[in-house]
Parts: sequence; C-alpha cells; structure tokens
Amino acid sequence: MASYTFDRYKYYNRSGDSMTQQGSSLGTDVSTITEVAPDIDGDFTPNESTLSNNWGGGALEYFGTFEFNGNTFLVFEDAAFGYFLASPDSSLGLGDFPAGWSFADVVANTTPLCFAVGTLISNLAGEVQVERLKIGDLVQAADGSLVQVKWIGRQTVMNRFGPAERLMPVRFAAGSLGDDLPHTDLTVTADHGMLVDGVICHAGALVNGTTITQVPLAEMGESYTVYHIETEEHEIILANGAPAETFIDNVSRRVFDNYAEFEALYGDVPEMEELPYPRAMSARQVPDRIANRLTKRQVA
Repeated sequence: MASYTFDRYKYYNRSGDSMTQQGSSLGTDVSTITEVAPDIDGDFTPNESTLSNNWGGGALEYFGTFEFNGNTFLVFEDAAFGYFLASPDSSLGLGDFPAGWSFADVVANTTPLCFAVGTLISNLAGEVQVERLKIGDLVQAADGSLVQVKWIGRQTVMNRFGPAERLMPVRFAAGSLGDDLPHTDLTVTADHGMLVDGVICHAGALVNGTTITQVPLAEMGESYTVYHIETEEHEIILANGAPAETFIDNVSRRVFDNYAEFEALYGDVPEMEELPYPRAMSARQVPDRIANRLTKRQVA
C-alpha cells in the first residue's frame, strides 16, 4: 500500500493547462495520502483516484511529479480545495514553490505502455522504426490489413521515480514467443500487451528469466524514451514481427510528453472499445498452456 506524508504544500488555480498560485501562503501541517481498495498496488499511478487523506478534503487524484529549482513535488487534485504541489522536505519555503506551472511539465510516473526506440513496425514498405512513424502512415495489422496511424505518443521514463520493478522494460529474445517470433530481439515496457495464443499478455507477466527477461535500469540510463502507436481502433500490429497491441485508453494520454499535440489535433474523443481478447496482467493470470509453452522454450 502506497502512503505519502508531507508537510509543505501549495494550492493552485487552474486555467486550461496553466496553474497559478492561490494567494501567498504555504501549508506547513503534516498530511498523509494513502491508497485505498481496490487500487492498493504499492505505488501512486497517474489518474489514480482511490486515495484517502487525513485532512478531511474531497476525493483525491494523483497526476505525477513536477520539478522546480532542483526540488521534486508530487501533483494532486483535491476535489474540495483544488490542485496542489506537495513535498516532504520541511526546509522548503514559499519561494521554493513555483508561482505557476503547467500540466505539460508534469512527469507522469506511471508504468509505461510502449515500444522501445528501434522497434520495427511492419508497414507497406516492410518495416520502419517506431520513432520514425508519422501521423497518417499505414502500418500492418496482424490480420494483414493496413491501418492508419492516428497519433504517436512519446513518453520519457524517469528512472529515479517509481518502483524499479515496474520501470524495467522487458526484452523478448528472437524466437522466444514461438514460430521464430519476434524475428529479432524486441524490447517493450512491462505493461505492454503482446498477443499470445489468443490472449493479450502484459510483457512483464511473461518473464521467464532466460528468453524473456527484464532489462536492468542500469542499461537504460537516468531516463529512456518509449513510443506508443494509436490507431482509430484498438488493433494488433506487428513489432519485430510479433503481434502487439496499439494504444488503448485505459490509461490517460496525459502520461505522454506530447499530450498537448493530441489535444490540439483531436480534443475530447469518445472512449475506445478494447479488442475482445482476454487480458493477463500478471504471471498468475497467464493461462497454463501459454506459461508451459514458454517455459519449455526457455529450456529447449
């Protein structure tokens, strides 16, 4: 269960994506925010709203972190009082908090759901690196049809924040999924869905320690960039030849660095309909037939 205690905080008024401080006072009383059921998963994730507080405010929502003058603040919304930045550093004064800030600068420290740089996406010409795709490009779906790229979400993952276990990407060795797929090593984030035997399995749920492994954060540096492909509908496309899902909006687009681009292009859009495949988000949810097959492959 995640819990966050702080004694320095500042409330802000929102206008669009911009924030301006409410007055010139600084909160200095000890406060605690804690996860409550059903989202007790050990860390705060953006758009998580099943949080409790000890000050009698309204419903809470967590958005991510914001850096200012070398200090890192957590960003929350209190339905009763508004948006605020919080810090556990009791030495901070009013001048250490920004007079204003923008949601565009909030780092959404959620488990990313994307392809690593260099991932090869099948298209009309063969394959193209994911970071070179553009809005309007056609990519190949697993059923052989061509679907148009609606948007490319780009996310910078900061390795200093969040549990290392959830920030480590997953590497699929060539052939680790069977049928010689992927055709070359494929690296995706732990919660990216791969279609395996009719089940969308999150990559982290398939780790077997040999042919499907977690990539140590030491290999990724202080931060790394990942990309997600959004099409008009939720699709299964080919990444290094292996079937992988496109973006599905069960996470907010705000987690992407370039969210403002999507908002400018499309504004509010209806919720997407997820493909009718079962989903395995953890190892215990992966069907035995899949887990056993992948285990056999690792010792073959």
